Amino acid sequence: MRILGIDPGLQTTGFGVLDMTGSKLQYVASGVIETTREEMGNLPARLKVLYDGIREIHARYQPDVASVEIVFVNINPQATLLLGQARGCCVTALVSCDIAVAEYTALQMKQSVTGHGRAAKSQVQEMVKRLLQLPVVPRQDAADALGMAITHAHASPSMNKLAAQGVLNRKTHGMFRSGRSH
Repeated sequence: MRILGIDPGLQTTGFGVLDMTGSKLQYVASGVIETTREEMGNLPARLKVLYDGIREIHARYQPDVASVEIVFVNINPQATLLLGQARGCCVTALVSCDIAVAEYTALQMKQSVTGHGRAAKSQVQEMVKRLLQLPVVPRQDAADALGMAITHAHASPSMNKLAAQGVLNRKTHGMFRSGRSH
């Protein structure tokens, strides 16, 4: 299975591609899509760069599944909204390529990669380097994207077992004890 990890950002979006054979992970590629050449105030042009970049990565590496970081709520609501638009653009590009998209929080990724949900970026970079036996530490955004792919590789066997049992299809959230739902 080939996994594409995405760390969305409006200025810099990281990507990482891994092959998973059994439980073995092999590095394929990683890098970033930068929108800084576009005018900072031209949001549509920057989103188009992200969209086109994700589609190009998909065409080049032909992943089977993608793993995208879930946006966290920031102190600055405007920054959170912009990040959400970048993330939505990335997810839309992936879905337009008919690829399944899994989503994980940064905390889940850090827990999966380093064993600690509050790990520093440098710790994530170092563990990604070690887990994938890379010669150098990857750039932060690329390391986070590779971390998202690693997280999906670790979680997917369990998720597949739950899906086979139908557990993931049950709707239990938003239900009250008396059976009423909102």
